[in-house]
Amino acid sequence: MRRRTASALVGVAVLGVVVATGYAVLHHVTPLFTPDGCTATVDGHSVSLSPEQGENAALIVAVSVQRGMPARAASIALATAYQESKLYNLEQGDRDSLGLFQQRPSQGWGTRQQILNPYYSINAFYDALAKVDGYDTMRITAAAQEVQHSGYPEAYADHEADARVLASALTGNSPHAFTCVVRGDVPKGRAKLNDLGLTHRADSVRREVETVFGHQSLGGFAPAASPAGT
Repeated sequence: MRRRTASALVGVAVLGVVVATGYAVLHHVTPLFTPDGCTATVDGHSVSLSPEQGENAALIVAVSVQRGMPARAASIALATAYQESKLYNLEQGDRDSLGLFQQRPSQGWGTRQQILNPYYSINAFYDALAKVDGYDTMRITAAAQEVQHSGYPEAYADHEADARVLASALTGNSPHAFTCVVRGDVPKGRAKLNDLGLTHRADSVRREVETVFGHQSLGGFAPAASPAGT
């Protein structure tokens, strides 16, 4: 069973981090022509995600950036979450496994409620990863296994290429490489820009982002290039 992220605030903030920092472009289109979803493309390799997967991938990367960890950490976390949950926040799994990383309360990862909070579970993963000596130079699948202790230690390797693309796109190492398409039946917003060069709706996203992640630089954001009403 899938569980949406813990709060609407996190959902808005995650994709908002990407938009506010200029790493992604969101298009409003008619659903009849293009389905909702997100795409990351780096060096000709594309990864397609549902909006929920995109939200979770963005949060995984945003937390790594917030913690000052290298992009390699995000690649490891993304490959792990791909293997364990396909980037969905699952309410159940093998035995008492839960969440994005299928962490188990019985193994000391936290309570059920904590693990089903993506922000908590992602930080718990990074806490464990940070204790792995030399994780930033290890094979991604080997580093993931040091944290997860899976019965299938090589399985994470299947997702390394996609994880690297997402990490590169969402950290900004590959600028403007992450795009999301959302439904076009959203009420049109006011096009007038404020003192920050943002529309009312974009500034609301900025405030939501800063509530979760603290102050965010708007360098790289180009208001003139954003669709009217964004």
